[in-house]
Amino acid sequence: MTNPGWGGAANEGTPPQPRCVRHPDRPTALSCNRCGRPSCPDCLREAAVGYHCVDCVAAGRRDVRPVRGVAGNTVVPGRVTPSVTYTLMGLNVLAFLATAAQSRSILHNESPSPLFSDWALNPGLVADGQWIRLIGSGFLHFGLIHLAVNMFALYILGRDTELILGRARYTAVYLVSLLGGSASVMAFQSVFSSGGGLSWTAGASGAIFGLMGAEAIILLRLRRSPAPIVSVIAINVIISLSIPGISFWGHLGGLVAGALATAGILYGPQVLGVGNNRERAVTVGWLCLGAVLIATLGVIAMRIVQLRAQLGY
Repeated sequence: MTNPGWGGAANEGTPPQPRCVRHPDRPTALSCNRCGRPSCPDCLREAAVGYHCVDCVAAGRRDVRPVRGVAGNTVVPGRVTPSVTYTLMGLNVLAFLATAAQSRSILHNESPSPLFSDWALNPGLVADGQWIRLIGSGFLHFGLIHLAVNMFALYILGRDTELILGRARYTAVYLVSLLGGSASVMAFQSVFSSGGGLSWTAGASGAIFGLMGAEAIILLRLRRSPAPIVSVIAINVIISLSIPGISFWGHLGGLVAGALATAGILYGPQVLGVGNNRERAVTVGWLCLGAVLIATLGVIAMRIVQLRAQLGY
């Protein structure tokens, strides 16, 4: 006696289960709600309606226009890691560790440290051809407390500024600010200290003041009140003027250069009437930043010529 519903003979006419288009070895009863192709669970992503395969998800992303920030940079959804800020902090820490190892002191790492002696900023030595001091001095610090204060400020200011300007523009503004601080020291600070020896300037403060100026311009561009950052700038300027040993000119030069560079990026295209054309606006923004850089280098060059004549180089 037999039952026609049992046994293998009755299942021979059942159609085979579809296979995943990306994994032919996987049978699946699922399919993409967009293209209808069979897909296994690993190849499906939850969508507003049903599930879409990874190919349709990728195609949908290509069709979406990227979100642009106020500086023309592409804004990535979610919180972006401020990698440039962390890299700058790491370079400052590495330079400090090198000088501390050479001097065998974390409180008085400036002496005797060959790296500190070779990179610390002095206008006369720059005029003598030691140009590495213009950049290198921005990565040196007098002791652990000096380093800690500047790195905390860089961490607080750098994250938001990098997010808004984008990595490339943020890096450019930082470097222009650093050079702006060095240019101001070159122009206004004496070659010799009050004690008769050479004067030395070091620290990331000039670049950090540049980030303060950048944040003030960014807040204005976003039509928000710059009062909080302006208050911070005012307090730090007062501190720079009140406490001996702090380079007021380095701070002021960095502040002005950073603010001008950021203003060139954010306001330059509008002033020159190309704000409606994104590609041209991006180009003009970079050109305005380049103009600030050229002006900064011009100040340094003129001071070098003047010092070489005075010091008889």
